[in-house]
Amino acid sequence: MADNKAKMNLDKNFKVGEVDDRIYGSFIEHLGRAVYTGIYEPDHPTADEDGFREDVMELIKKLDVPIVRYPGGNFVSGYNWEDGVGPLEDRPNRLELAWRTIETNEVGTNEFMDWANKADTDVMMAVNLGTRGIDAARNLLEYCNHPGGSYYSNLRKEHGYEEPHNIKTWCLGNEMDGPWQLGHKTADEYGRLACETAKVMKQVDPEIELVACGSSYREMPTFAEWEATVLDHTYEHIDYISLHQYFGNREEDLENYLAQSVGMDDFIESVIATCDYVKAKKGSDKEINLSFDEWNVWFHSNEADKKLEPWQTAPPQLEDIYTFEDALVVGMMLMSLLKHADRVKMACLAQLVNVIAPIMTEEGGDVWMQTIYYPYLHASKYGRGTVLDSVISSPTYDSEDFDEVPFLDAVSVMNEEDDELTIFAVNRSQEEDLAFECDLKGFEDYDVVEHIVLENEDVKARNTADNPDNVTPHTNGNATVKDNKVVADLSKLSWNVVRLKNNK
Repeated sequence: MADNKAKMNLDKNFKVGEVDDRIYGSFIEHLGRAVYTGIYEPDHPTADEDGFREDVMELIKKLDVPIVRYPGGNFVSGYNWEDGVGPLEDRPNRLELAWRTIETNEVGTNEFMDWANKADTDVMMAVNLGTRGIDAARNLLEYCNHPGGSYYSNLRKEHGYEEPHNIKTWCLGNEMDGPWQLGHKTADEYGRLACETAKVMKQVDPEIELVACGSSYREMPTFAEWEATVLDHTYEHIDYISLHQYFGNREEDLENYLAQSVGMDDFIESVIATCDYVKAKKGSDKEINLSFDEWNVWFHSNEADKKLEPWQTAPPQLEDIYTFEDALVVGMMLMSLLKHADRVKMACLAQLVNVIAPIMTEEGGDVWMQTIYYPYLHASKYGRGTVLDSVISSPTYDSEDFDEVPFLDAVSVMNEEDDELTIFAVNRSQEEDLAFECDLKGFEDYDVVEHIVLENEDVKARNTADNPDNVTPHTNGNATVKDNKVVADLSKLSWNVVRLKNNK
């Protein structure tokens, strides 16, 4: 890097949009150990009266997760929701075909709602549009949301839940563009089904918001055409379209891996453009927003998962143990979401516990935080308010997939209620620190109160059950305010959170 200086310009009056708190959502699927020995383990020393692990709950509450998607994922496309309600002794064991395991149905809709209430989070419920359809979706919604006097609302009362759950966010299936999905459909087939299901569900409860399936990831061969066709069918009946994306450093090319968030930005902007094309085509006044309801790093466990014997109950599936470099990528994916806060209104880190997750458990044992826990924690805690439109100048590099990748990736969030400003920044350089400078127009009385840094000399450093604090943030960053500018040295390969507050 010939020039190790990077500059950011902020103006209090130039705004991207308000952050919807649901951008910091997560995901629990009936997959691997996410539920069983993850959030739920009745025999664990910390288990509460309902069998939920309180040590796990404590770490989840620190994240302040506003919404959790449930019960899938690929799982939902073969799920009969009726299997998971009513007396435990009457619930069947089922072959779970998406992940080739045995599902005991010990935890179902009501138990998960109990957990969500304890976790102080809302639920984004998904309906099965793979092997089922309109009827099962309307019945589940009636069971969950109708106050009483009908068959399924009365059934809920019989099961011990007098008051409705009032779930207000619903996914119309999962990844229906994917050939791996049970009940995979063409865009026209799915669009028609999603439209008719949406109409019926909003008759049952007009106050719900609905998410239609977008592409499973940016590289899908049907990408963009899928969105356009699905929206053509559903536009006036749904509220969001979904995006999914996972990254991984399979080629051991760190420069290219750290540049992947550039592709995430492009993915988001392409979907926005497609939504607005359909809006224009229909002459509609309605705006469709985005739900990025699966995103994360996922690749470490791929080979191990291929060796698992089928038809186990809650085997260790998708248990990526994350590195320091993965934490940087997760931090930049969070920044991509924030940069598009005007249209990305919900997002779900997939997933929350054990399965490609920031939180890991040992059956009967401890719980610990992965490297990716920390950027997620920082963004959720300090990234609420209004995203400002940042202008950044930075030296760049070319990678395998992207040209002119800036060494500095950064975004800022203003919280007017608390008189705070937070700058999130990553230095992508493997060799040099960045001399960072940020003009603060409209923040004349602000001073730095904290500069959090996540860094490590070993990009492959991990946290483990035996060494849970191997990669942790510190607060020894040197950011200060001089002449109404933030100045700081951003260490090579570092995640930075610079927090400022009005001193008047």
